[in-house]
Amino acid sequence: MSRSRFALDWDVVVVGGGITGAGILLEAARRGLRVLLVEQRDFAWGTSSRSSKLVHGGLRYLKEGQFGLTRESVHEREHLLRQAAGLVEPQSFAFGDYVGRKPGKRAFLAGLAIYDRMAGQRGRHYYGREEFAALAPNVATDGLQGGMVYTDAKTDDARLVLRVLQEARRHGGVAVNYMAVESLLRDGAGGEVLGVRLRDGLSGEQHEVRARLVINATGAWADALRVTDAVTHRLRPLRGSHLVLPAWRLPLAQAISLMHPADGRPVFAYPWEGVTLVGTTDVDHKENLSREAAITRAECDYLMAALHAQFPQLHLADSDILATYAGVRPVIDSGKADPSKETRDHMLWLEHGLLTVTGGKLTTFRVIALDALKLAASRLPELQGQLTPQPVFTAAPPLRYNADLPPGQAQRLQGRYGAAAQALVNAAQTDELSCIPGTETIWAQLRWAARCEDVCKLEDLLLRRSRIGIQLRGGGIDILPRVRAICQPELGWSDQCWEEEQAAYLALWSAHYSMPKP
Repeated sequence: MSRSRFALDWDVVVVGGGITGAGILLEAARRGLRVLLVEQRDFAWGTSSRSSKLVHGGLRYLKEGQFGLTRESVHEREHLLRQAAGLVEPQSFAFGDYVGRKPGKRAFLAGLAIYDRMAGQRGRHYYGREEFAALAPNVATDGLQGGMVYTDAKTDDARLVLRVLQEARRHGGVAVNYMAVESLLRDGAGGEVLGVRLRDGLSGEQHEVRARLVINATGAWADALRVTDAVTHRLRPLRGSHLVLPAWRLPLAQAISLMHPADGRPVFAYPWEGVTLVGTTDVDHKENLSREAAITRAECDYLMAALHAQFPQLHLADSDILATYAGVRPVIDSGKADPSKETRDHMLWLEHGLLTVTGGKLTTFRVIALDALKLAASRLPELQGQLTPQPVFTAAPPLRYNADLPPGQAQRLQGRYGAAAQALVNAAQTDELSCIPGTETIWAQLRWAARCEDVCKLEDLLLRRSRIGIQLRGGGIDILPRVRAICQPELGWSDQCWEEEQAAYLALWSAHYSMPKP
């Protein structure tokens, strides 16, 4: 679809190209609605590429009494593990049982028993001191009595969004990135919402688009679209920041879960895509939401303190950190003093024809989308009786490939690209089925992204279509010559355009993905 030529009348316009918007686009399109999704930046630019990458039930929410949210999340986790193997993968977590550390063995095992029941599973969870030390080498051993081990799941959050968008387009949904909503179209001042006024962020071209319903799925940015003189703010943006370390420097066979020694908040360190992620913080985000979020020095010190306490013999330092990233969570503001006590459940409001959907978790995007459509059914009666949950993804045929594809890559590619995985492999040129050193990404993924995945800026390619911008030191600066050789012809960029994009990307990386200055 041309960016400058698309229909101006729709059943639904979805604003926001993160996981919530993508899920709504899919669920609406597969039910026969004419649906347009617009995103003012890139798909998954916001929270949905900056999460902790976990598809989990939220074990810690049991402590807050949020049993419904945990049960819902566990069910969705199990569904995604079955539906998206290679994209959503099991991840074991180890939690040390130390003298005097809370929660203690009894409370933790009671929570895991509930977790198991919700998932319809049973398993051994407690290991003695020697067994646990073997399962989780390099953890502190002073006061170690044993430990608990349980299983959740992890994903590449940005690729999950892109796979959902791919599925939605297969059902006729339309999604356009770098297309901003300038304003809502209303029936008179303060009247019913009739559509949106759009501005193309690349060309500057403007469009007026009508819709029977506009859905605000902009996450932490939702108040900016919905707030008027008669409508108040409902959100509390919270920042979660992460560190990325080389796998060899913090080698983990499984994720390590711990309570921070300073405040008792949960912190994780876990293997992901050839690196080790450490997160997360949970602080009020006071910065302008139009700017990229970035880790602060205080947050970095906080996460490093957790690593020093849990892995004292590794002597980890700032110089070990490859990259950082920070995202802003859309959390409903209930006025609690501790940000971590705020609910992670989602909420919906229908206000004068604008349906706002916000809050919630990456894991529960299908539930959130269906809840949105249930509320939308008052304006779209054809949805009545059509909202039974369906599998998220259509099964793809087995991938055919030669012996050049590294072990495990067939399932990995099929999980990320579905039916398009075969075309991606077929498009690979000499040596492009090998992995980019230090990552689990193959070079052919870059070619495919440049050719077929709406890449408008170099940052789209390196931070979201692939994740090498946070997996390699300096944002991958050392491999940019080969990236250019593969992708510049596919993108059709001139030498000047490439050089400008490269300079802009490296400046962005230095400002928002590198270590903060002391």
